[in-house]
Amino acid sequence: MSSNNFFKARTILTPTLDIVEEVNNHLMAIIPRGKKLYLSSDSICMDEGNIENQLDFYGPELLNSINCSGLPPHKLILKVGVPVMLLRNIDQSSGLCNGTRLQVRKLGNHVIECEVLTGNNVGPIALIPRMNMVPTNETVPVRFLRRQFPIIVLFVMTINKYQGQTLSYVGLYLSKPIFTHGQLYMALSRVKSKRGLKILLMNHVGMSANSTINIVYREVFEKIRF
Repeated sequence: MSSNNFFKARTILTPTLDIVEEVNNHLMAIIPRGKKLYLSSDSICMDEGNIENQLDFYGPELLNSINCSGLPPHKLILKVGVPVMLLRNIDQSSGLCNGTRLQVRKLGNHVIECEVLTGNNVGPIALIPRMNMVPTNETVPVRFLRRQFPIIVLFVMTINKYQGQTLSYVGLYLSKPIFTHGQLYMALSRVKSKRGLKILLMNHVGMSANSTINIVYREVFEKIRF
């Protein structure tokens, strides 16, 4: 926890957001440090039509329960030393962009002090404030605004979120099989060498203990000429 190079070089990948939350919560629970809870403020976007009907149906409790990719949770639990990822562009000239990996150094009431781990400006301390965020995920049934610190805990990430990045050490946790085309290949290609790759398979129904399914839609390749 005291070494920024440890989290800079490694992560755990898993297929779905619910497994990310499960493993992050487990790892946070076993870290012997004091935690701090930050609650978001959620409200319906006032520029939307039928606002009166939406206010009646989408109360604060329902908005608080929404958890989707690219949005921090309503209940953000942090400890000093944990790795986090920035979800919004704050200062591109200083390297504070969406996807930047950080490590928590101090937990204040109005700002969170972090050390930058990746990007073109590694090392400096950054102060992360609360921000207003509107999710763009099409699965969210209503446009709403969440005011929260624009970071998420980064012990674990979804495979799709980590697309295009490469690390020295990657753990692939498959509590359930891969479910989309090319996702397994994408996960395995996030590590620089096979010595830095570890895979944990749960008991997938209908498969042996050491195997998992690789989803390939062959129709994708039908019109490709070699």
